[in-house]
Amino acid sequence: MVRDQIDRIGVVGAGTMGSGIAQVAATNGYDVVMRDMETEYVENGFDTIDDSLERLANRDGLDEDPATIRERIEGTTILDDLAECDLVVEAALEELEVKREVFADLERVCDDDVLLASNTSTLSITSIAGDLERPERVIGLHFMNPVPIMEGVEIVVGEKTTDEAIELAHDIAEDLEKTTWESDDKPGFVTNRILMPWINEGIRAFDEGIASKADIDAGMELGTNVPMGPLTLADHIGLDVCLHATETLYEELGDRYKPAYLLKRKVEAGDLGKKTGAGFYDYE
Repeated sequence: MVRDQIDRIGVVGAGTMGSGIAQVAATNGYDVVMRDMETEYVENGFDTIDDSLERLANRDGLDEDPATIRERIEGTTILDDLAECDLVVEAALEELEVKREVFADLERVCDDDVLLASNTSTLSITSIAGDLERPERVIGLHFMNPVPIMEGVEIVVGEKTTDEAIELAHDIAEDLEKTTWESDDKPGFVTNRILMPWINEGIRAFDEGIASKADIDAGMELGTNVPMGPLTLADHIGLDVCLHATETLYEELGDRYKPAYLLKRKVEAGDLGKKTGAGFYDYE
């Protein structure tokens, strides 16, 4: 059994994804507890939320004052502060052992009927929940970046996940004004299984001199009606994130996911895309 009345949502991790999930939940009327390991990380998460709410308010994209939304979010470094939450979404580092430790802690802290969700983009929900006493209440809630803007949420079903948990995950995502689709617990799920080789091949095409980076992006944007070409999108996601996801898929699925050499070289050089000011393009 998982509780069907959700009033208070916990978020583990105050980074880009965690703060975005906290913001969206608070915007839609939920009380939120956003937890990270250090006070500095929590404060950075609130800075991100404040900036995002201000931008949305300036575009008339909010129904409430940003301060009202912000007041619904409580920041903490104490895991036990999640004990009163009805749903907890983990948005920690994309490392299996890190996530397994987080879920072991959540199982200790949270009531048995609390749905526990992971925002993982590539890792197995079944593996994350493998050592838990109640793996049936663990599910993937894969939000897209940036969370306040992107409409979709991928629901990932683990080997033990119950139908009741699946239904609740769809309901809560839709209550956050997101549109859902469902994936079995296979490497990369739907989105990254298809997206990462597309980005990877765009990088290879540029590295092999098939076209300029601008023409590769323009060709895909104009030829296939996507909003961003592969090189621009990689810069926005973060080249380190793309590399990590591609390496995970390569390990699971073989040579068709082998990371492009230029992607690895860019990451080693510290040019990670928009967040560092340079990737395939330069940013202010």
